[in-house]
Amino acid sequence: MTPERPDPEISDPTAPGPVIPAVPTATYRLQLQPEFPFAGAEAAVPYLASLGVSHLHLSPVLEAVPGSTHGYDVVDHSRVRAELGGEEGLRALSRTAREHGLGLVVDIVPNHMAMDPRHNRALWDVLREGPESPYARWFDIDWEAGGQLLLPVLARRLGAEIDHLKVDGDVLRYYDHAFPLRAGTEELPLLQLLDAQWYRPAWWRQARTELNYRRFFSISELIGVRVEDPEVFDATHAKILELLHEGVVHGLRVDHPDGLADPDAYLRRLHEASGGRWTVVEKILADGEPLPAAWPVAGTTGYDALRHVDGLFTDPAGAGELLGQYRRFAAPQPDRGGHWEATVRRAAYKVVTHELATEVDRLTRVVSGLCAASPDPALRDHAPWALGTALRELLVRLDVYRPYSSTDASLVVTEQAADEARAAFTVPDEAHAVDVVRDLVLGRAGDGPVHREFRVRFAQTASALRAKSVEDTAFYRYVPLLSANEVGGSPGSPALSPDAFHAYCARVQRDWPATGTVLSTHDTKRSADVRAALAVLSECPDRWAGLLAEVTRDGTGVPDPQLAWAAWQTVLGLGPDAEARLRDALLKHVREAGLHTAWTERNPAYEDRVAAFVAEGPCGAPGRRVAAFRASLAPHVRANVLGAALVHLTMPGVPDLYQGTEDEYLALVDPDNRQPFAPPRSPSEKTELTRAALGLRARRPAAFGESATYERLPAEGAGAAHCVAFARSGEVVTAVTRLSLRLADSGGWGDTLLPLPEGRWADVLSPGREFTGHARVADLFAHAPAALLERLGAPQ
Repeated sequence: MTPERPDPEISDPTAPGPVIPAVPTATYRLQLQPEFPFAGAEAAVPYLASLGVSHLHLSPVLEAVPGSTHGYDVVDHSRVRAELGGEEGLRALSRTAREHGLGLVVDIVPNHMAMDPRHNRALWDVLREGPESPYARWFDIDWEAGGQLLLPVLARRLGAEIDHLKVDGDVLRYYDHAFPLRAGTEELPLLQLLDAQWYRPAWWRQARTELNYRRFFSISELIGVRVEDPEVFDATHAKILELLHEGVVHGLRVDHPDGLADPDAYLRRLHEASGGRWTVVEKILADGEPLPAAWPVAGTTGYDALRHVDGLFTDPAGAGELLGQYRRFAAPQPDRGGHWEATVRRAAYKVVTHELATEVDRLTRVVSGLCAASPDPALRDHAPWALGTALRELLVRLDVYRPYSSTDASLVVTEQAADEARAAFTVPDEAHAVDVVRDLVLGRAGDGPVHREFRVRFAQTASALRAKSVEDTAFYRYVPLLSANEVGGSPGSPALSPDAFHAYCARVQRDWPATGTVLSTHDTKRSADVRAALAVLSECPDRWAGLLAEVTRDGTGVPDPQLAWAAWQTVLGLGPDAEARLRDALLKHVREAGLHTAWTERNPAYEDRVAAFVAEGPCGAPGRRVAAFRASLAPHVRANVLGAALVHLTMPGVPDLYQGTEDEYLALVDPDNRQPFAPPRSPSEKTELTRAALGLRARRPAAFGESATYERLPAEGAGAAHCVAFARSGEVVTAVTRLSLRLADSGGWGDTLLPLPEGRWADVLSPGREFTGHARVADLFAHAPAALLERLGAPQ
């Protein structure tokens, strides 16, 4: 289902410059930060316009914590961020962009705000006034749990830190933290003063079990916002909507809607309030999971497209062989990195009992109270421990982020999951708690306010659990092919057949033709070019295993073989000459994995061994051998880089380019991939391909738009499986080389032909060349492993 379409063009008659299309043809993501403010973006506008994009895609622009390099820690929704140049700077950027034919798409953050009362004045008022504050409805706080809002800010227990808590007039200070004092409590003795507040400063470790506010995943520094309340929605969206309606901003990207109480209702309200402006949502779809058809959005931000493009350039047979080599090299336990599904399940148990223990405890309290007070005797006599066990066992078995009010929850919380959950109980009668919880989740056991609260909190907890257990834990434990360990990816099935890819594209064109597509973002763990290099390993698993045997023969300094396997792949993707970047990324890797050290339970000795290993191995002489091996694969890395880029730029959907990725862009996980933007100094082959493809989209927007068509073009001959081609609306043909190393090993293209649609076709990447009929693929790819053809004359 496609939502109601906005007008094809929107125009502010008072604004200078060309009319901005309502639906972008392509967007370019810029990470704003104090070192790259609106003025920096404005200076880059001529270059970005020359690339051929239609819109700039800006990271969050509202007031954030001072110094923030990302802007997702919003503190004031009513103001444009001063450090970026304020509203005047944003309006100046918009004017300059419009003069060059560009619109603005802005990232908005409805789910959470920064837990920083010094700068979050709404939160400051809540801390001072408690539940009576007019802002108390803004935040998802459980006041009944302890009566005070837990603030996990103390470095140690209160007894060890109390001398560092100081009263300063009507403010309580703790190092650089500041909290308001409840009126009339300033003169009380310190312990009595603390007990009299609406909040409780506590040891940061207390957050795991005693936190009583909803947060973003397990990040206590970000507090959940209740935008399901119409007054809160209006207050937190007024400025963005003002900028939309005045033509300063032209589209929206919604950050993490899965954290909201009711994404369906929120998106309907946003669609109505925005006038139906082009909006995409950061929704991570599991393999085979559809985007809810009822959502009035253009589609997702594109992680599903990323998974399909990456899978197209991964060899299925070789990926299986690589997995076998990985298991022999690293010998991981099945549920600690050896098998994907088992690793995910163990990670989910870890997260649900540790990082999200407080969220599950709150869910347990809600369901226990609901059952105890229920007029239905079938819900009575279920012990809280049994209900809590049932909750955990069902949560860890969800294969998608969460259920939605517009979809059938039984497809998410399945009967099979319930059967498996019951097996966790020794006494069969106690396993009935699983049926009670499932019936409540599915809405079969009542629909009162507490029932609805339970369903909402279950869904919110499920989304946090999925993100933390899969992307932030299992991805760092199961590491046979790191290019597959990407947001929205499926490392257990990293490869995709051309048939599956074409079927996906046909569905996108039919159902969500204006959806976003991406290859690199501010959240990808490795940029597209790093992943393109790593994917070649699926074509040469034996050679890779042999190389690792050589560089690790003496075993000196290797902290553990799983980390070594991941480290050597990382240096192959990034290069050996970036020791600090590699060290920081690998330290983040081992902390996220949580097998030998963790963010909250550091093992300094192990981390020191990791740093020493990076310096001596990947960034030492052995690393240069890996770099030499990568150099030998250069033609095949090039084929993947250019092929993925061209497919992304011409497949159904609206391509979003992350800053700098039109050139070679080698970046690891944040913050490595969030450096201030600078245009490339000289155009590369990839830049020229990008410029040509975007120029073609701009010249022939109808060929790629919502009424466009997508047609697979099958090649013929010995190398047919290595040529992936498709036509857009009978006007444009894309053809790329797939698995070029396997192709070279099998003898090359030979007599392989690509039957083109009727007519004469000009080579956009190599002007002066034309093709008709059955083109020889060897000729088509004579200059590059990717070809972009434009039909000459009017389309038939």
